[in-house]
Amino acid sequence: QVRLAESGGGSVQAGGSLRLSCAASGDMYSTNIMAWFRQAPGKERDGVAAIASGSFGFTNYADSVKGRFIISRDNPKNTLYLQMNSLSPDDTAMYYCAARTSILYLSPSNRLNPDHYNTWGQGTQVTVSS
Repeated sequence: QVRLAESGGGSVQAGGSLRLSCAASGDMYSTNIMAWFRQAPGKERDGVAAIASGSFGFTNYADSVKGRFIISRDNPKNTLYLQMNSLSPDDTAMYYCAARTSILYLSPSNRLNPDHYNTWGQGTQVTVSS
């Protein structure tokens, strides 16, 4: 069983930066993709960025964050990161870390779909003021 714990959220002014962390514990052997999602009040949970483990190490980003956010992972430390730059009020949301524990291939078009992830953290709030 994998457990996830996010940290690093907070309040920042527009144009600022934050780095989110997600500490993972448990059986990480079967975790091949990890991702960040976000959910604003009254809206659906949307994919932000995903990253694979291993030598392939692909990344996928939502169009809304490309060029501003960077996802990375430190496998020895079992930690996932999301560096967020040039933040805007539209980025205000609860940010969730998620893991997919499956050996089945996940196509790029599905890597930011929350339905394909089975382990979630509790979330960390990010608030961006104008």
